[in-house]
Amino acid sequence: MRRSGIFLLLVFALVTLSFAQTGWTPEMQLKTKTIGSTAISPDGTMVLYTVSNEVMTADRSEYVSQIWLASADGKKNTQITFADRSSANPKWSPDGQWIAFTSTRKDNRSNIFLMRASGGEAEMITDLKSSVSSLEWSPDGKWIAYTMTDPKSDEEEKNDKGRNDYRWADENPKMSRLYVMPVAKDANGKRESRKLTTMARSVTAFDWSPDGARIAFSHVSDPKVDYWPTSDVSIVDVGNGNVSTLVASSNFESNPQYSHDGKWISIVASDGAPRWAQSNRINIYPANGGSPKVAPMSHDGQPGITGWNGDDSKIVFTEAKGTGTALYELIVASNTIVEVHSVGAVISGMSMNRANDFAMSSQTPTAPPEVFVAKKPEYSPKQISNVNAEVAKIPTAKTEILRWKSKDGRDIEGLLTYPNNYVAGTKVPLILNIHGGPAGVFNHNFIGGRGAYPLASFAQRGYAILRPNPRGSSGYGTEFRRANIKDWGGMDYEDLMTGVDKVIELGIADPNKLGVMGWSYGGFMTSTIVTKTKRFKVASAGAPVTNLMSFNGTADIPAFVPDYFESQSWENPAIYAKHSPMFNVKGVTTPTLIQHGEADIRVPISQGYEFFNALKLQGVPTRMVVMPRQPHSPNEPKMHLITMQSNLDWFDKYLK
Repeated sequence: MRRSGIFLLLVFALVTLSFAQTGWTPEMQLKTKTIGSTAISPDGTMVLYTVSNEVMTADRSEYVSQIWLASADGKKNTQITFADRSSANPKWSPDGQWIAFTSTRKDNRSNIFLMRASGGEAEMITDLKSSVSSLEWSPDGKWIAYTMTDPKSDEEEKNDKGRNDYRWADENPKMSRLYVMPVAKDANGKRESRKLTTMARSVTAFDWSPDGARIAFSHVSDPKVDYWPTSDVSIVDVGNGNVSTLVASSNFESNPQYSHDGKWISIVASDGAPRWAQSNRINIYPANGGSPKVAPMSHDGQPGITGWNGDDSKIVFTEAKGTGTALYELIVASNTIVEVHSVGAVISGMSMNRANDFAMSSQTPTAPPEVFVAKKPEYSPKQISNVNAEVAKIPTAKTEILRWKSKDGRDIEGLLTYPNNYVAGTKVPLILNIHGGPAGVFNHNFIGGRGAYPLASFAQRGYAILRPNPRGSSGYGTEFRRANIKDWGGMDYEDLMTGVDKVIELGIADPNKLGVMGWSYGGFMTSTIVTKTKRFKVASAGAPVTNLMSFNGTADIPAFVPDYFESQSWENPAIYAKHSPMFNVKGVTTPTLIQHGEADIRVPISQGYEFFNALKLQGVPTRMVVMPRQPHSPNEPKMHLITMQSNLDWFDKYLK
């Protein structure tokens, strides 16, 4: 080997060693890449997947995703898109020769691009005034169907430029429409798209029939998230655009998928009237209409269908099971559900082909996201990517499942992360971290990833972190998920407090050094906790719901709180006041940091300001980070960095 080659290897080794020895910091956590969708090729030999990483310069702060191509044996791993802007949604053509994907590389609008699987320059095959959100090849590979939100009219664009851009609230919504376009150019060298849906409904998901003659699609009455319960499923004839109803009821019905023989369509449907604390089942409809076969309730009642297996005898789906992910099969003939695989990991972005080959992203608290492949029937996932090889070298603190009894005897569990190099018997500062939702769930995600709460960095600095799944969480079945109806800040509060008590009882947590933090509903619980107890020396509330009345009147989900509390605020103001931190804020003394995005429409920033001003006027130590442009969760690296660093600094100030 040449001296120059040896020198480069030594430099690389020293850099890697230094990187690992430095330990976790917010800057390090930003370097953890996320993996989005996967797409396994029709023959099972190759996998497409997307990788997102941060781009931070003097004038840029954004996450950019690119498409990678890996062989199923892991020997080949190549980045195939390199534009300055993101590329996403990779899809194989049915013959495996072409790849279609979306990219924002022109005018920051998402258009469809086409490239050969063997490599070469990508061709932009749409040039649209709006953005493509999803796409699918027709079974014969001659067409691509896609959804696109209605673009602004010429008059609207003119008014925008002239600052005559007023609007009427909840009027003239921009619907998502279904289009189809040929892959081949016509005699004039063009590809003309055809709009297939024109009704006053917004398309949310779709699937081609195996013969390519029809497309089943789900749709809602309004694109705003509050209207998800209105979802129905219809079928459009690709040739003439005629639309027929498959199912339209007062229930929620969505995500249709054809069986390979075209005789059946599976959908996910609510088990009765839809509620925000959802309970869904798989329904199988005859493709030509008729009554469905209703599947049994799955473990968590929230099945996410991956697809039909090769001979249409089974439907494969995943869902949360406790703190992990489980893979299930619905046996169609017997209408029974079988658990195929349950792992102490989080599986996402799963894809499968007709040969029952799988690709997915998988991660654990100590292993960053990577792509895995598996084949049935043995189902033994094999890692094929190494996009996070560098951060995987950094020592990561141990995380284990912790179980305890709540005040009323209910079984609760959560995840306890120890400080790095923890010595048994040592009492350390403990941070109670509360998830959002409330129907969220803390699971086996990698603790070194990006986010508001840098868990790996906290553990690096000597903190233990408890992440409970109190009643109301997903992963434990419908009854558990609905056990906090009309009781936010009630028994779920006791679930949290008894969890903290458990860690103290184990001799791990110092009872005089307790902190609490949470985002969204976690911010609600954090704000509630400091109004109910003074045992916590410091708190951080991210995008907190602090006033149920004003939240319900200003958020983009006005049906959310009334569903949980089974009344409007004007019908039962007492229950809204009882469960609102703002109505109980008098006497709070806990130093509290508030973090909020200025463009948050899910939990408007006024919620954060209400609590901040109430604390400030009472002389409570408080600060508020206001993040311009940010929606409900930060989506820019520099904003992630300030949330992580300000949390570390705030807790260090009051717990160290």
